[in-house]
Parts: sequence; structure tokens; C-alpha cells
Amino acid sequence: MRLAWRTLSPLLWKHRRGLGVGLAALLLKDLFGALLPLAIKAGVDSLTQGFALTKLLWFTAAMLGLSAVKGLFQYVMRVRVIGVSRDIEYEMRQDLFTHLMRLDAGFFARYRTGDIMARATNDLNAVRMMLGPGVMYWIETSITFLLAAAIMAYVDWRLTLVALLPAPIVSLAVIWFGRQIHMRFERIQSLFSDISSRVQENLAGVRVVRAYVQEESELRQFERLNQDYIRQNMKLVLTSGMFMPMLETLIGMALLIVLWVGGARLLEGKMTLGSFLMFNVYMGMLAWPMIALGWVVNLMQRGTASLERLQALRDEQPTIHAPALPTPIPAQVQQGIAFRNVTVRYGARTALAAVDLTIPAGATIAIVGHTGSGKSTLVQLIPRMLDPAEGAVTLDGIDLRQFDPLALRSLIGFVPQETFLFSATLGENIAFGVPAATDDQIRTAAQLAGLGPDLDGFPDGLQTVVGERGITLSGGQKQRTAIARALLRHPAILILDDALSSVDTVTEESILQNLAAIMAGRTTILISHRVSTVRMADRIFVIEDGRLAEQGAHDELVALGGYYADLHQRQLLEEELESI
Repeated sequence: MRLAWRTLSPLLWKHRRGLGVGLAALLLKDLFGALLPLAIKAGVDSLTQGFALTKLLWFTAAMLGLSAVKGLFQYVMRVRVIGVSRDIEYEMRQDLFTHLMRLDAGFFARYRTGDIMARATNDLNAVRMMLGPGVMYWIETSITFLLAAAIMAYVDWRLTLVALLPAPIVSLAVIWFGRQIHMRFERIQSLFSDISSRVQENLAGVRVVRAYVQEESELRQFERLNQDYIRQNMKLVLTSGMFMPMLETLIGMALLIVLWVGGARLLEGKMTLGSFLMFNVYMGMLAWPMIALGWVVNLMQRGTASLERLQALRDEQPTIHAPALPTPIPAQVQQGIAFRNVTVRYGARTALAAVDLTIPAGATIAIVGHTGSGKSTLVQLIPRMLDPAEGAVTLDGIDLRQFDPLALRSLIGFVPQETFLFSATLGENIAFGVPAATDDQIRTAAQLAGLGPDLDGFPDGLQTVVGERGITLSGGQKQRTAIARALLRHPAILILDDALSSVDTVTEESILQNLAAIMAGRTTILISHRVSTVRMADRIFVIEDGRLAEQGAHDELVALGGYYADLHQRQLLEEELESI
């Protein structure tokens, strides 16, 4: 917990002036508030000695003045302290998002999207409530209690001791209930993350849910989560519900003690009427801190639990990062890319084992192999989406780990196997990596990617909104949009990871013809299950079970009679059957 609070220290120090002004205003507000009962005491005692309208007007004006000044400082206090909490919330959200963008794929494999969203919204708001209203009222109630108790003790210390008898019970209750609230809120936030994840997955996969007629099943599972969430919330409500009545009971007991003991002292002449009224006013003032204490403890415990959950995200560190002194990225690829004894593991499973291959600069190479053989893993090493467990991948003889990943990726146009489009226009999706691109440049990239004929069919051309994850586009249109996005960057290295799997052979041939001029002189890597896609490559590498099994040109591999030759023969037979 100390470590979690330590992350807030720089932010609190950054806003020390605003917090200082707010806390100073809080202190002055409580000070002037504490003077009001003294003014009442002085006024009542003065009037009991002889009524005078002038005295009444003076004391009335004094109380109005004190109330006005107190209200002014209360306004400053709220604006400053709550304003700082909003600023810190903004900076924490910005910092969290920046941190998430730096993390690699391993983190997102461990954390569900809904869980991350719950922490970035619900938990962050709980921390803000703790830093704003929580801290403000905690300090305010503490100062009010101390000031009131000190003044009461100065006037009549015996009555003060009797009036504050319930205070130790309140302290013990706060400690016990605080722990219970903290544990329950941690459980609630975890369940909220589960609900968020479930909703996110169902909305993202709504077409699959409907296709398999699983609406009722998903509703039942969601209902179970929802009921569990409500059940845990009701337990928290029960705990909080017991806390507040107990505090109010203790407050009532304190008021009765003051009325009983104080009234007796008044009748005995040991206390003035003004002092008796002052005590009752102070007890009324202390009622708010004691009532607010339960709410503040609730806020602090919720905020502490949420801060720990946010800190768990902040503790995650990227395994792929820039070295302290990164090597400058070459302006052009001169020698090429080399894999030297590269091994990659996913836990206990070996995805690539001792792979050695070279991709000359400016060459077009292809990678083939059965599903799960390690093709995608191989190309993900080039932009450093992951790093090898053993061996090294080099660019112009330099280990990629010596480069800044961001600078390295600026050289690469990467079309992954799973196409992702944003809920934006078609043009904005194509220009994602080049925000300053003109409409003509975007349209040219779309034409080269084979998307040209489709543009006329879209209602608003490049301004057509594609929907979340490109839901309004077909699979082939999504892939061609992703290819256009990569081409618009004019990358030195172009990687197409099975990027033509969703288009027909006629469209594929058209796209490849368009790409021929672009790939000339540019280092290009193609992954495909189609021989028609890879046969024009300068060199073809066959990956089987994470190992390099074959390599050579198309004709060489056909003559070799291995996996590639079998693949070629099967696809020839398929083409013959389709032509019948």
C-alpha cells in the first residue's frame, strides 16, 4: 500500500500550491466556524445581564460576518481541493493510458479488456473521490473536532470529558468497519471487472453469439455475474448501514449527556446560559464530523482498494523497451534482416527452435507452412512485437534489441493476420499511420491495395464510416484497407501476414500485380497458404513445427518433393476441379 501511495506523492507535490491554498482556506473556514458558538455565548451572556438593542445588533452583525467569511473560505476550499483532485484524475488517466500503450502483447494476454476498462474508469473515479472529498472532509472533520473539543475543554473541562465518552468506541468501530468495507469493496471491484469483460466480449462477438443461438446462455451467465455483483454490494450496504446508525446512536448519547449533565450544572449555577448554549451548538457541530466519519472512511477504503488495483497495472513493465543508448535507425536497409539461431517460447511451448535464415535487402521472400507452424511468430520478431528467448534478429548486422522499438517500427509496414479497423471513416483508417496524408495519397494507396472498385460502391467514398472493428466491411475489404494503410507509409520493410486470405484469386492476382512495382527494391515478406501468392518471391522459406524445413525458389522447392511440392500439387488439383 505504501508503494501505491508513493505513486501519488509526485502528483500531490506537483499541485502543492493549489492544495496549500485549499487546505489553508479549510483551516480558516473551520477557525471562523469555531468562533460562531463563542459569539453566541458572549451575546447570550451579555443579554442576560441586561437587554440592549444595540448589543443585539452588534452580536447579530458579528455572527453574520463570521458566517459570511466562513462561507467564502468554504467556497475557496471546495474549488481548490476538488479542482486539484480532478487535475490529478486527469493526469493519472493520461499516465495510465500512456503506460498501457507501452506494454507488450504478454500483458494483454493476462488481463482482459473489460478488467482494464473497469480499472481505468471505476477505480480511477474511486481514487479521485478519495483524494478530493475524502481527504477534504477527513481533514475538515478532524480540525473541527479538535477546535471544538479544545474550546469546550477551556470553558468546562469536566463537561467536555463526559460529553466525549463515546469517542473511543467510535474509534474502534471506525477501524473495524473500515477493514470490512475495504475487503468488500475489493471483491466488488473484481466482480465489476468480470461484468465489464463479459459485456465487452459479447458486444465484440455479437455476430458469433447470434450465429450459434447462444443469446439465452450468455444472458444466464451475465445474470449470474450480475446477481453476484448485487449480492456483494448488498453485503457492503449492510456493513455501511450498520456503521451509520451506530454513529448516530453514539452522537445521540453524547447530546443527551450534555443536556443532562450540562442542564444540572446550569441549574446549580456552575455554568452560564451562554456556555450551556455554546456546548449544545458545539455538540451539533461535532455531530457532522461523527456522521461524516463513516462516509469518509468508506471513501478512503474504496479509494485505497482502487489505488492498489491501479498500482497493479502500473507495476506491469514492458519486456520490450528501448536500450539506454539506442543505436540510430539506418535511413535505408543495406544488408537485410538475419535470424541467427532464434528460439521463441510461449511458456512451456516452443514456437520457434534454432531458426537461421537471411532476408537480403530489397528482396521479396515468402514464408509458408501449416497452421501453427510459427510463421506469424517469425515475422512478429522483426518489428519487435516480441523478442527471442535465444539467438538474435539483426538489421544490417545490428541486433534489433539495440534499436528503439518506435524508431524501428517506423521503417515497417505491417499487415497482421487479424485485421483491426477503428470506428472511423475508411479514409481515416487508411491514413492511421500517416495523419497528414492527403485524399489523393489515400485514394492512391486504396487503388494499389485493390480497394478502388469498392470505393464507388460505398455511400460516402473515403468518408464512409466503417463501424466498430470495421463491422460494415467484408473480410476482403478489411484486409485491403489494412494493406492500403501499410502502403501509405512507404515502408522500407513490408510485411504481409496472410493478408490476402479473404480475397478471391482474381482479386489476389490484381493486388499482386499492383504490388509488384512497390515491392521492387523494397524488402518484402509474404506469408500465405496459397502458392499463387508466394511463387513470385525471390526465395521461399518453409516452416514446420517451429523449424526451417525447406528454402529455395519456387521451382527448386517443387523439385525437392517436400511440403511445398505437396502444397503446390494439392492446389493445382483444386484449380483443375474448380475449372470442370
